[in-house]
Amino acid sequence: MKVQILTTPGCSNCNVLEKMLNEIKIEYEIIDVTEKPEFLKKYPIFTAPGLVINEKLEFIGIPKFEELEKKLQNIK
Repeated sequence: MKVQILTTPGCSNCNVLEKMLNEIKIEYEIIDVTEKPEFLKKYPIFTAPGLVINEKLEFIGIPKFEELEKKLQNIK
């Protein structure tokens, strides 16, 4: 499973999402969309964070913990 967090500099909500993924023990990659704007073309988010799982944008913003856990269990 490939998990990516689409983030921007100083994004406090992104830190919240990182902590949630750490709690579930999911490895992830952090993508700063200001440095890699090609990700915005592929995943047009207007607010950070965006959570991409296996090349599919699954969440924009902070999901509820239960929803995130359920989505990740279904994809594993």
